[in-house]
Amino acid sequence: MSERAAPFHCPYCGDEDLRPSEEGHGAWECAACNRAFRLKFLGLLARGLDRSDTGGDPE
Repeated sequence: MSERAAPFHCPYCGDEDLRPSEEGHGAWECAACNRAFRLKFLGLLARGLDRSDTGGDPE
């Protein structure tokens, strides 16, 4: 089993200068905009993945 994925960009400013926060699991700090945020996986959607809506042109 692999480790959990880390965010690549700050959700507020888009910068990549992120560090894990001392606040605990899933908490991150952005040095560029001086914000702290927490990521949490809520679960899978009951409806699943709708592959019929791909966003392409209808034929």
